[in-house]
Amino acid sequence: MSTAEPVGGAAGFRIEGDSLGERQVPAGAFWGVHTARALENFPLSGRRVHPELVRAYGAVKLACALTNRAVGCWAADPAKAEAIERACREMAEGLLDAHVVVDALQGGAGTSTNMNVNEVLANRALEILGEPRGKYSRVSPLDDLNLHQSTNDTYPTALKLAAVRLLRRLEAELVALQESFQAAEKRFAGVVKVGRTQLQDAVLTTLGREMSAYADALSRDRWRVYKCEERLRVVNLGGTAIGTGLAAPRQYVFRAAETLKEVTGIGFARAENLVECTQNADVFVEVSGILKASAATLVKISGDLRLMSSGPEAGLGELRLPARQAGSSIMPGKVNPVIPEAVTQAAMRVMANDSAIAWAAGSGSLELNPFLPLVADCLLESVDLLARSCDILRRHCVEGLEADAERCRAHVEGSTAAATALVPALGYEGACRVAKSARETGRTVRQVVLDGKLMTAAEFDALISPEAVCRLGMPEKR
Repeated sequence: MSTAEPVGGAAGFRIEGDSLGERQVPAGAFWGVHTARALENFPLSGRRVHPELVRAYGAVKLACALTNRAVGCWAADPAKAEAIERACREMAEGLLDAHVVVDALQGGAGTSTNMNVNEVLANRALEILGEPRGKYSRVSPLDDLNLHQSTNDTYPTALKLAAVRLLRRLEAELVALQESFQAAEKRFAGVVKVGRTQLQDAVLTTLGREMSAYADALSRDRWRVYKCEERLRVVNLGGTAIGTGLAAPRQYVFRAAETLKEVTGIGFARAENLVECTQNADVFVEVSGILKASAATLVKISGDLRLMSSGPEAGLGELRLPARQAGSSIMPGKVNPVIPEAVTQAAMRVMANDSAIAWAAGSGSLELNPFLPLVADCLLESVDLLARSCDILRRHCVEGLEADAERCRAHVEGSTAAATALVPALGYEGACRVAKSARETGRTVRQVVLDGKLMTAAEFDALISPEAVCRLGMPEKR
């Protein structure tokens, strides 16, 4: 049990002790000895625990406190119960983020995060009660804030809650980006261009059709992200140390997850096998895999935008991306596709995070996975990166896309890809002869057709019109 003895004034420090001895803690700190040891032990990433995980932990602690009160705890001291619940609500609302100071990466399966949270909540409750910080005989980080709990059930539960909330934001950003591409599809519906396979001219398509493909891919990502929540709603809260509910009243074990559902408005459910849910972290691997798929979509889209805007004079130059910043300190007038480049890098980081999550989840041993802090850090970062990537790609790029219709038309008329559109009229062999002649003479396909009086200009234009190149299949001959 932690103990504390205030020393000095507000500018001084207090002495707190645990089973390993004593440590000085700043007198004004909401955190205590367990956090102080974590700060000494884990100066690793230089990043604090993700704020959404802190807020989720506040909601989990509130659910635990409400459940404890419902089963009769603190009945003789309702003021303590109310102070604890108020402190938990404040953390859940993000008001205590600054006081959870431990490094995101830590040993102990998240114990340092749990204890930092417990100490902050205990000291905030003490403040509410008018007591000095560190007076743990009145409100204890362990005996009160961690009552009937363990890091091993509260940490993964908080992580799942944080992930669900962030995934909902990601879903909204995916929908917004999808809709932005759908708007681009309408804007560019009439722009015929050369479609390419293996980066070689192939057949005709429209710029609108390409935009629609991106929108549909994002729609699929959005659906997969939405379905992730089903996996994350199953929690081991109430299982305490290894899923057996050690030291917790049976009534508490059965009510904790239901209370969390009421607190958050999210359909959490207690796992049927709490031991299994405590041991295994494969659900996070599954969710990360969905995030990796979404990242792959963004890499593909960003790469295509860069290609189609390349040059612009000496490249494809079919699209004009919004100019966001000067592209060079030495080459005047150069403007780079910085938004797709940035999005690509964020997506690559998500893919790297996926590997780390899989490695960490698979490295759990026996009754517990000690590497959940790495899983949490990588998973929550990945969701954040994808949501922000969708946002900047939409606002700073897709919404301002412009087509160079003349450049697209010149490509169409100058490419042998246009010959494919002539197959319905000239047959495959006839179209091949046109393409060969165009290559050998340096004329456009249009010139070869008109010079050879194979069809009229109007007939040629009809075959390469947006309606014709977007038609599904060839029209039936009458």
